[in-house]
Amino acid sequence: MRRTVAIWLIMVAALFVVTTGWFSSAAEIRAVEQQSSTVVSKAFDVKTFGAKGDGKALDTAAVNSAIDAAATAGGGTVFFPAGSYRCFSIHLKSNIALYLDQGATIVAADPRDGDLKYDLAEPNQWDQYQDFGHSHWHNSLIWGENLENISILGPGRIWGKGLVRSGSQSRTKGQNDALGNAPSDPRAGPFGYPNPRDAVEPGWANKAISLKLCHNVVLRDFTIFHGGHFAILATGVDNMTIDNLKIDTNRDGIDVDACKNVRISNCTVNSPFDDGICPKSSFALGYARVTENVTITNCQVSGYDEGTLLDGTYKREFRTQNGTFSPTGRIKFGTESNGGFKNITVSNCVFDYCRGLALEAVDGALLEDVTISNITMRDISNSPIFMRLGFRGRGPKESTKVGELRRVIINNVVVYNADPKYSSIISGIPGHSIEDVLLSNIRVYAKGGGTKEQAALDPPEKEDTYPEPTMFGELPAYGFFVRHVKGLKIRDVDLSFLSEDARPAFWLNDVAGADFQRVDAKLGQGASMFVLKDVKDFKTRECGSVPDTKSASITSSKL
Repeated sequence: MRRTVAIWLIMVAALFVVTTGWFSSAAEIRAVEQQSSTVVSKAFDVKTFGAKGDGKALDTAAVNSAIDAAATAGGGTVFFPAGSYRCFSIHLKSNIALYLDQGATIVAADPRDGDLKYDLAEPNQWDQYQDFGHSHWHNSLIWGENLENISILGPGRIWGKGLVRSGSQSRTKGQNDALGNAPSDPRAGPFGYPNPRDAVEPGWANKAISLKLCHNVVLRDFTIFHGGHFAILATGVDNMTIDNLKIDTNRDGIDVDACKNVRISNCTVNSPFDDGICPKSSFALGYARVTENVTITNCQVSGYDEGTLLDGTYKREFRTQNGTFSPTGRIKFGTESNGGFKNITVSNCVFDYCRGLALEAVDGALLEDVTISNITMRDISNSPIFMRLGFRGRGPKESTKVGELRRVIINNVVVYNADPKYSSIISGIPGHSIEDVLLSNIRVYAKGGGTKEQAALDPPEKEDTYPEPTMFGELPAYGFFVRHVKGLKIRDVDLSFLSEDARPAFWLNDVAGADFQRVDAKLGQGASMFVLKDVKDFKTRECGSVPDTKSASITSSKL
């Protein structure tokens, strides 16, 4: 019926173009009709191959048969009409598009419902250098490896109902307790990978979509709910477009790891328990591969309670057993950062009720040539801007050295209601400075409440610690904490707080080349705008009540 209607529409169109003179011969009309027939014939309806779509039957075999048939025909579209399709692992192939129609849902089956299981996690001799989820791809709902020209399209949904976010959910309580520090809530832990709790047992899956070493990929228009450890994991994938997705999930949203030529646009990612959009560069492929030429634009990230983005309630009620919760949901470069990052832009993005922007190079990465602009943040649960060069050092010891973080521009940013304990952080480590950073046109409204005791703090270095704004504890500045930096320019920045704060606006230590122009900050009683320790080539111009300053070397001073 669908084919008959399509051909009838083409015939009407053909008659129209003839009467308007668009085609001059009947041969051209026949060519259009033949092309239409070919397009229709290349749609492979999964129900034709035995899928029930009733939410009860297991449709894995039918879906994979439709993909096989399309691949045998040289390529085509595998069509999912409205319905719920329970599946274990779906195997993508080259030159195939999955199209999820309105009302169509691919449902990740739960292994506890029967004897069938997901594909096993393939062996990876490099899994010691990154967490379990980043080291395996086959234990997923939908996966593909060494493919080209693949797409997942349409307004339908992927529901990771039977996926797990960590190994804790697929083990017994006794097994978790034996590993120690079992999470109190299945959504809340664990962190600090590699970690045995993160390993998922055979037969379980922890990713909604997983792609390895593919190129020419399009993911567009669909929704993912409850995606497991990763809603989307792409490793070594080049020339990829991710557009107009809605993701509401229980851990990471979109991870692009060791990928090149990637466009992420118009996506909304809600991920309260982990990160939203994450460029990474792990050692999972067995060699260092840079993530480069990436654009992230017109996206929103948030940390609302899972599911409340999609139902439109945007709730913020989840709490752990001790009554506290710090939603994640941000855009973050890292934490896996062995191969590096370069030529990346982030623009026109909204952060709401989540953590701030994070750029992390801690596993030997060279992170350089990054531009970030037109960002708004509200209700930020830790540092609005976090830039960290450290040395956790995940990777082969003989080739993994301290990396570099340099040439970063961040402009046109507004932040409202940022957490009072954590200022923005730009921090290298002794002997390895972050270099060439330009910040401009930034407005930050912190919650305030900092004390004189906090203003006197000198946080530890923690060179090899997992990078997170909380790693240093409470900070001695409410605006910017800057340490081990060369070449910092700050232009047209205004800092303020919503309640009295006794800390300085800027705290600088071991900084060479700090240039401040048209910078102003609200100050609490007796507080300084700048606290300076071991600062060289320091300049201020038009900085509020601070007189214009030019100093070659400052051992210790307050301005």
